[in-house]
Amino acid sequence: MNATVSESPVVEKVLEGSRINAAEAIELYHLPLADLGQLADYRRQLAKAKAFGGRGNEIVTYIVDRNINYTNVCNVYCKFCAFYRTERDDDHYVLSLDQIDNKIDELVSIGGIQILMQGGHNPKLGIDYYLDLLNHIREKYPQVNIHAFSPPEFNHFAEVFRMPVSEIILKFKEAGLGSIPGGGGEILVDKVRNRIAPLKCSSDQWLHVMEIAHNLGLNSSATMMFGHVESIEDRIEHLERLRQAQDKTGGYTAFICWTFQPENTLLKATPVGSAEYLRTQALARIYLDNFENIQSSWVTQGTRIGQIALRYGANDFGSVMMEENVVSSAGTSYRVTREEIELLVSEAGYEPRTRNNWYELV
Repeated sequence: MNATVSESPVVEKVLEGSRINAAEAIELYHLPLADLGQLADYRRQLAKAKAFGGRGNEIVTYIVDRNINYTNVCNVYCKFCAFYRTERDDDHYVLSLDQIDNKIDELVSIGGIQILMQGGHNPKLGIDYYLDLLNHIREKYPQVNIHAFSPPEFNHFAEVFRMPVSEIILKFKEAGLGSIPGGGGEILVDKVRNRIAPLKCSSDQWLHVMEIAHNLGLNSSATMMFGHVESIEDRIEHLERLRQAQDKTGGYTAFICWTFQPENTLLKATPVGSAEYLRTQALARIYLDNFENIQSSWVTQGTRIGQIALRYGANDFGSVMMEENVVSSAGTSYRVTREEIELLVSEAGYEPRTRNNWYELV
């Protein structure tokens, strides 16, 4: 790090481990990428210093799980999404229990311990479909954590079932739901959400679902999809809202950000590159001082950038992800095996270890 950068007051705050504000985040964002990466790596070390018996800075974790998109029927028509279908489309679907079982059987056969289950906002599916599904999976695969249903889905459920979100989450938890993914966060700024997904839940609604879930004992992740119509200030506002929410509940296990993928979508924006991804992830690591874990996003960036991201604030390589349908529908498709993850992590100078959803080593 050059002398001019190291003498900056905001850089001194970062090195002291102090919390930064939005104006200081803007200043950091404009630093040379390598310098920002160094600062993010330093904050990663602070965050992980006590983890895993003091070995947190030596270890990079990952999980063996599988995405299951139980339906692609959706009535919110997000402009950035190439996955959704209407019931008029010939390729719309709702998975049967047998189809879901087949997917979980394949996961279990390679030692998988979690399913990430999300779907479209399908108005024809009532609460019994979901409760039967959760109960079935819990009874047949008790060793598999059900990490399922993002906040926009829960807001959709509340409208369709005509029930409060809190009651739905409690019923789902009793039926087997183990944790909640952070999908549908996009950018937690309503002027942006109204441009890219006007029928999806608001920022306050997204955060409210997570607060309810945390208060009921369910942890969740948090996400950000960027590189479309938002500004840098919007990204920082998103991070600020997550940081405030984490201060309040402490229920977020990790933060994951990824770049918008434009192919086959209605939202025609010029995609940002890998440097912008690394810059944004590094800034998130510094700003989200109450998030212990930051995931590298190889799903959109590819495995080599995912590997480099481990020096830009990330301490986790995400998932083996046997199946991925949403991002691949938008023209980006990367696949990686358990062995490849371990090689990539080892090459980067870390010890690869598998984890569960709560970032406990398995």
